[in-house]
Amino acid sequence: MKRSMRSRPTRWAVAVAAVAVSSTLLAACGSDGDGDSPAGGAGGAASAAPKRGGTLTFAVGSDSACVDPQQVGSNDTVYSMRQTVDSLTDQDPESGEIVPWLAEKWEISPDAKTFTFHLRAGVTFSDGTPLNAQAVKDNFDTIPNLGALASLGRGYLTGYVGTKVVDDLTAEVSFSQPNAQFLQATSTFSLGLLSSASLQKTPQERCADGVIGSGPFVLSKYVQGQSISLTKRAGYAWGSSLWENKGEAYLDAVEFKVIPEAGVRTSSLQSGQVDAIGAVAQSDEAALEGSGVTLQARANPGVVFNLSLNNSRPIFADPKVRQALLLGVDRQEIVDTVFPTGTKPATSILAHTTPYYTDLSADLTFDKARAGTLLDEAGWRPGSDGIREKDGQRLSLRVVWFANAATNQPALELIQQQLKAIGVEIELAQLQIAQVTAALQAGEFDAAWGNVTRADPDILRSQFLTTGTNFYKLPASELDAVLTNQAAEPDTTKRAALVEQAQGLVVDNAYVIPVVELETELGVSNKVHDLQFEASSRIQLHNTWKE
Repeated sequence: MKRSMRSRPTRWAVAVAAVAVSSTLLAACGSDGDGDSPAGGAGGAASAAPKRGGTLTFAVGSDSACVDPQQVGSNDTVYSMRQTVDSLTDQDPESGEIVPWLAEKWEISPDAKTFTFHLRAGVTFSDGTPLNAQAVKDNFDTIPNLGALASLGRGYLTGYVGTKVVDDLTAEVSFSQPNAQFLQATSTFSLGLLSSASLQKTPQERCADGVIGSGPFVLSKYVQGQSISLTKRAGYAWGSSLWENKGEAYLDAVEFKVIPEAGVRTSSLQSGQVDAIGAVAQSDEAALEGSGVTLQARANPGVVFNLSLNNSRPIFADPKVRQALLLGVDRQEIVDTVFPTGTKPATSILAHTTPYYTDLSADLTFDKARAGTLLDEAGWRPGSDGIREKDGQRLSLRVVWFANAATNQPALELIQQQLKAIGVEIELAQLQIAQVTAALQAGEFDAAWGNVTRADPDILRSQFLTTGTNFYKLPASELDAVLTNQAAEPDTTKRAALVEQAQGLVVDNAYVIPVVELETELGVSNKVHDLQFEASSRIQLHNTWKE
């Protein structure tokens, strides 16, 4: 089976830590760009000369009902929207180093409160307006106003004071407290820059009609639930310093088709109807291998797939119930049965590719007997059908989820079986992506299935700080101070210790039930070359070309 080389996480903590507090100017960093690169280039021989033209057709499993990169979070939509916006910086997927993109260089104040970016000249949005320091200010001023609709971007800008336009190409971004995570945040799609015309639209208009960015592709058509169409941006010449191709994208167009059924995506790739597919299921790997398809995989950094508990539910007030759920899940069985080759069971709330990850596998063991004992101690006794009861109430949980990956349903069905064996009833409620978001905002769920990708441990603050969105209704605790302090700590050694403490608090209290790391696996036709992963394991299509 042909596979791309996986990332090398052991270098991440050192590399990211170094750039987080550096006050020196950073130089460009090149990528080797061949088929065995850690960025995950796919396709034929690396020595082949790139060919211009053609349309790449990519099948995904879901649609977020929104085509605004500052608002979306599902990988299936991020794949397309990432191509339409540029970021101030980029992140090397192998080393974690932050490198130039729209910003040629930058300085960070010693207290990590002020970040000064020096922009490239001549960059424009696709409507012809300049991408200058004022545009940076307008974006960063506007993102927090999106509230929960832009929970990632708003979290990255916590403590934001404002942006000073020093001159046309110099923007000084200030925070009320040290913000060690911000430099990496500027490499994310969530802080991708939009034109003034886009920022003046309502959030709903941006979702429905799309936005204007400066990226190598432009949104040309969106049919909700069916397709997202992109066309090449003529004259594009300001790509990331990591990119081999310094001019326009090689492809003329990219078509993202929404095909919810994994088997249909697989057969469409085998028949040549599409050129690449996302979310390859383990059951389809052999068939794709037999048809000469490249299976391209990379572990996503960030928060692992988990059952995120609604901690405000009375049923979860007793920590023994939460701990029983944590012990009642057999992670290795789930990995072996459902997920693509190479997937790892969760050994922390963070994936092992995340900077400052800590191995907590000893606390995430499968122990059916201990889980049962904890439920006994909590007063939950088996009923006539084996489901536990207490004071006339069944130990029954409604888990909301959406089908953005072929592995979601079989993984949840296996978890359902495993937890039934300890007397817990799981009701699986499949919703549309927008419905899941609404359910989280309203607190109308017992547990939710999902993960969040980011190549920085501050994703923990975005997810679990009680003064933030706090979708999972965690109670105020010492975790709040730890999460706040790690984001503000410019000393890398001290920050690493705080991140380790935060991981321990989440797992020890079983606020969520970590299950499995997300291993992004794509199926790519052998006619497609240099379809690459970026640092967060989403795709980058600027260098991609077709035979």
